[in-house]
Amino acid sequence: MTNSEPSNNIIFDTITEDSRSEHERQLQLAIQHMEALPKGATAIDKARINLDMAEANIGLGKTNQAWELARQAFDAFVADESWQDAVEACEVMYNTQEPANIIALAHGIWISITYPISAQTTITMLNYVVEESPDNSDGAAVAARTAHYIADLRASEDEHEELSFIAKNLLFGVAQRHGKVTSQQELDLWMERLNLTDPADFLPKMGRILDIIVVDQWWIDRDDLRSRLPVN
Repeated sequence: MTNSEPSNNIIFDTITEDSRSEHERQLQLAIQHMEALPKGATAIDKARINLDMAEANIGLGKTNQAWELARQAFDAFVADESWQDAVEACEVMYNTQEPANIIALAHGIWISITYPISAQTTITMLNYVVEESPDNSDGAAVAARTAHYIADLRASEDEHEELSFIAKNLLFGVAQRHGKVTSQQELDLWMERLNLTDPADFLPKMGRILDIIVVDQWWIDRDDLRSRLPVN
């Protein structure tokens, strides 16, 4: 054993304890915010604090409590049609690694594609699908192409260059693993082969992938939500 090994262990323990203390601080702060809410506070005010508490609980390893808080927040956000918040609640549930976390991810992706929320958030959610998928998965290819499409469609002028770069790298990385693609020409051919050039083809595929993930455990009435879209 070298002299440096005990020191490394001490540093590791200190970082772990510091991290735990910070999450404890965040949790107590969120509890104080909840207690300080006025009588007229809305369900959304409470839901956002619940989400802060959920994130702190994940850091403390209390994933079941985190799931319950984020799930309650999700229902409140959906009822209020606060779609950005609803997707963020899904991301928190996904990060708990609780048994239904993939179902939460699917809900977040469906909402983030259906509604014009932040392009960066949508790309993040779709990247989780890529990370969860095997290298040869068509699902990863569809998710990456959808992320690339969303970046072009929704990114603001200020963020477009950065998000397009991120999304293109994501797509190319999937293409390399899935189809051994090494050039732009090969990427174009790969996309054509998988019918990833037209949103009318790949967006319905993305929807079918989400159906496969969720099966019959949808928490939202998608038909009702679709019927209330400006264009349906």
